[in-house]
Amino acid sequence: MGFARTCSVALVGVEGVVVEVQADLEAGVAAFTLVGLPDKSLVESRDRVRAAIVNSQAEWPQKKLTVGLSPASVPKSGSGFDLAVAAAVLGAAERIDPRSIADLVLIGELGLDGRVRPVRGVLPAVLAAAEAGYRQVVVPERTASEAALVPGVSVLGVRSLRQLIAVLADEPVPDEESLEAGRPDPMLAGLLVPGAGVGTGLAADPADGPDLADVAGQHPARRALEVAAAGRHHLLLSGPPGAGKTMLAERLPGILPPLTRQESLEVTAVHSVAGILPPGEPLVHRPPYCAPHHSATMQSLVGGGNGLPRPGAVSLAHRGVLFLDEAPEFSTKSLDALRQPLESGHVVVARAAGVVRLPARFLLALAANPCPCGRHTLHGAGCECPASVIRRYQARLSGPLLDRVDLRVEVEPVTRSDLLGQGGRGETSAAVADRVREARARAAARLAGTPWTVNSEVPGQELRTRYVTVPGALAAAERDVERGLLTARGLDRVLRVAWTVADLAGHDRPRAEDLALALELRTGITRGVPAGAGERR
Repeated sequence: MGFARTCSVALVGVEGVVVEVQADLEAGVAAFTLVGLPDKSLVESRDRVRAAIVNSQAEWPQKKLTVGLSPASVPKSGSGFDLAVAAAVLGAAERIDPRSIADLVLIGELGLDGRVRPVRGVLPAVLAAAEAGYRQVVVPERTASEAALVPGVSVLGVRSLRQLIAVLADEPVPDEESLEAGRPDPMLAGLLVPGAGVGTGLAADPADGPDLADVAGQHPARRALEVAAAGRHHLLLSGPPGAGKTMLAERLPGILPPLTRQESLEVTAVHSVAGILPPGEPLVHRPPYCAPHHSATMQSLVGGGNGLPRPGAVSLAHRGVLFLDEAPEFSTKSLDALRQPLESGHVVVARAAGVVRLPARFLLALAANPCPCGRHTLHGAGCECPASVIRRYQARLSGPLLDRVDLRVEVEPVTRSDLLGQGGRGETSAAVADRVREARARAAARLAGTPWTVNSEVPGQELRTRYVTVPGALAAAERDVERGLLTARGLDRVLRVAWTVADLAGHDRPRAEDLALALELRTGITRGVPAGAGERR
């Protein structure tokens, strides 16, 4: 009788669970039994592993073979267990020393010829292994750079099962044929899954992406964009067609600061699980940008799918921008499903196969027309939409959803002078991004030692007790609360925006003019500031 054990990782959403892979050989009729809640693709690993071992010049044991995946109560899916199953079988057959694989974590799919194919979710899997105390992992060579992003873990990238056997048996490592330059690589099919992303794309480098200088006029909207980027505040752009709402939103990622190391790992893990991580770019440095079509279902926005839920658009936009163009055209259920992740920064998706918690801390940008034809706010444009139709159209953006949107800006039609460049060229994205970075740095210094990094994350209780404004600066906001123009949540969000405006202006605390601008950006009503109010300390 032979026995061997090794480890692999089962992914539940973007979180990993270390799985012990055990192989037991005993006398009896030759058979291969796989137990431990495997799904269809994992059950098929029996045939892949047998063919891969035979084609790697190793002998398949002609005994009763049982492979167990523990804990048995955790559902296992995908083909990433193939390498661990093969190693456990070879250890039980004493082709390799069972002790050499006992503390190894192996992740990878096997081809019938013994080649090790890359799989999705290597980064979160290695992160889970590192948190569980494992320090050695074996992954496909194509994903070795992704696994190496985890500190304190020794990574071995292999091209084939033959190479792994040679390394573990202390034999000369055979060379595997490499592809000729220019030939397509079928291995990449394991990393990129067509249709897995929902209108998502990693933001281009600011030097190559769209520039704010391309937008003619729209100074109030540009200012709102800068405030949104500096404090990660949610934004609604409303106005007639052709005013530049989509152009502005597309340029929002270009003024966001680069991701920190921790944020990069979070974003890379989500994109790796979703199967949309670009090959050759193991670490995502720029905030992602996700713009699903208005026909997107609720499941595609918040996550879902057969079996365990997969990341949706809110998770693919984690630490970046989720842009909903023509927002009223989205289904009401889809829009209202955004309310919970907007508050908590994560989404919990429950399905029959299990419950998954996915990260979803994104900047929401909405664009909406004032009515179905879009000409309601234009003088003499001939809008023929009945008042009841206009009310129903605008009501598709529910009050609870809009209450969570910090900035609401009316985008006016572009004037002739701005369109022809007579008003001067606007600032570039690089210039605005510099101010955004400085404002983020001020906020980070103030919030050092707290769980928050940007102003939009600070709870209202802290804003009213710990981070207070200049005395008297809240007078206008307090009046709006008394008149019912602001809710309690709305007041908290005005305070957060005021702190961001103060950071952009270089003020140590929000002054009356900062609160006035924050109120104007939320309500659309221009506020006057009493003389001398901004100088009071």
